[in-house]
Amino acid sequence: MSKEDIIDSKLPIIEKFYSIQGEGFHTGKPAYFIRIAGCDIACDWCDTKFSWNNHPEWLMNVDDIVEVSSQNSAKAVVVTGGEPLSYNLDLLCESFKKKEIETFLETCGAYVLSGTWNWICLSPKKQNPPLDEIYNKADELKVIIQSSVDFIWAEENAKKVNSNCKLFLQPEWSQFGEIIEEVVDYVKENPKWNISIQAHKFMHIP
Repeated sequence: MSKEDIIDSKLPIIEKFYSIQGEGFHTGKPAYFIRIAGCDIACDWCDTKFSWNNHPEWLMNVDDIVEVSSQNSAKAVVVTGGEPLSYNLDLLCESFKKKEIETFLETCGAYVLSGTWNWICLSPKKQNPPLDEIYNKADELKVIIQSSVDFIWAEENAKKVNSNCKLFLQPEWSQFGEIIEEVVDYVKENPKWNISIQAHKFMHIP
């Protein structure tokens, strides 16, 4: 099933759950998470490779997605993937706004931005870089650090975002023990950056 086969009123949802944000600026805050299936970015270290594919049985009506998401106390939803912007998210965001639910997007920025968001977290990937238009709209830049060369990539992206964008370096989970000391030293020398860790993995929650 290709994204061309999907109409705006339906989206392929592979996961949906209420949890605590574990990464970036909003770490520690409760939110309902919606994971949209389908991704052709294919990061070798991706910890959600099960979301790369698509199946017709995963399709959900936007109204149903919003209804399920609204049944929690936080009134905040994180839309992630896969890569959410593979699909048009205008209707999804409009429907959330009608329910007064805040919307948070996690994206690599490689596709045209759709939807109206309270917060956009841009996590750029070298193999499929962000479109220029997303940089000025990002509230948060979160760069995954797997090895020393990734600091160069991080700085290249930091030059493109707006002056109010929050900057984060996040150690890649499988290399955490090997890279965390270098990340700490780098941030101490370059204090415009903050460190993001995957706190939900330390807490053993989704």
